[in-house]
Amino acid sequence: MAKTNYRIQQDIILREKFEKQKNELPLFVEDYFVSVESSTTPLTRLNYLTDLNIFFDYLAGRVFMKDKKKITTQDLDTLKTKDIERYLSFLSGYEKNGEIRTNSDTAKARKLSAVRAFFKYLYANDLLSSNVASLVKTPKIRSKEIVRLETDEVAKIINLAENPDLLTKQQQGFNKHTKKRDVAMLSLMLGTGIRVSECVGINNEDVDFKNNAFTITRKGGSRVVLYFSDEIKNALLAYLEEKENNPEIDPNENALFLSLQNKRITVRAVENMVKKYAKIISPLKKISPHKLRSTYGTNLYRETKDIYIVADVLGHKDVNTTKKHYAAISEDIRRDVANVVKLR
Repeated sequence: MAKTNYRIQQDIILREKFEKQKNELPLFVEDYFVSVESSTTPLTRLNYLTDLNIFFDYLAGRVFMKDKKKITTQDLDTLKTKDIERYLSFLSGYEKNGEIRTNSDTAKARKLSAVRAFFKYLYANDLLSSNVASLVKTPKIRSKEIVRLETDEVAKIINLAENPDLLTKQQQGFNKHTKKRDVAMLSLMLGTGIRVSECVGINNEDVDFKNNAFTITRKGGSRVVLYFSDEIKNALLAYLEEKENNPEIDPNENALFLSLQNKRITVRAVENMVKKYAKIISPLKKISPHKLRSTYGTNLYRETKDIYIVADVLGHKDVNTTKKHYAAISEDIRRDVANVVKLR
C-alpha cells in the first residue's frame, strides 16, 4: 500500500461529502468554490461549504422564504448589514432536526469569515452591487486560558497507559492488547506536538530510527521531517516489535498505528483513547489530543523562549497564530527575565 494512500483516501471522503452538500445550493456557489480550489485544501472547502449551507438555510427560512437552491445573487444583493447581524444572533441558539444547536463567539467569527469570503468573490465578479458582509463587525473573541497537562501529569498519563491499575476491569482487558501502542502514541504526541490527524497518517516507512526522525503530512499536504527523543524511540520500537509478532496483521497494511481490528487507527479512536486516560489523571480538565499538542507547545516555549521555533515545529504558517495561543506564557517569560540584566 503506497504511503500516500491514506491522504488520498481522506481527500476522496472529503470530496464526496463536499459534492453531496454542494448539490443542495445554487449553482453560483459552486462557481465560487471552483475559484478557490487551487488555494485551499479539501477540508477547508468542506468547512466553508458547511458554514455557507447554514447561512443559506437561514436565508431560505427566515429572509427569502423560498427553497435555498432557488436563492439568486439578486436576492443576496437586497441584503443589508442588519440581515447578517441577525444571522449571527440566530447562531447563538437554534433548532435543527430536533436538536438545539449553539455557537460560541469563535464559531460565529468563523462562519462570518466564510460569508465574507463568499461575498467578496461575488462583489469582485460583479454579481453584487455592494459587499455588505464586509461591514459586519467580527464577534469579539475572549482569549481562553490554554488547557494543558502539567509536567507531572504528562508522566502520569504515560505511566497509566503502561500500568493500568486505575482503569476499570473492562478497560484493563482492552489495555492488554493496546498498552504498547497507547504508550507509543501518547509519547509521540506529547513529545513532538503533532496533530492527531498527522499521527494516524504515519506509515511504517515514514519512521527513520537511525536518525530519530519521522515524516508527517501537514494539513496543507506538505511533507515535513520531525525528530523524536530516545525515550520516544524506545516506545516506538517496543510497539513495532509487538506488531511484528502479530500474525493477524495484513502484510500489506502500511499504517504505523493500528486499531484492534489491525487496520489504520482512526482520529476518533485516538480521541477516545486520550480521553480515557486523561479523565483519570486530570478529571477537571477536558483533555483531547489537541491539548497534548498545546502541552508540548507550552513546554517547548518555556524551554526555548523562542516563539519562532515553536511556530516552526508546530507547523503554524503564521507566527501570530502561535503568539495568540501562547500570549499568557509570553507574559510569564517576560517576568522571568526581568532580573536577568544586572545594572550594578
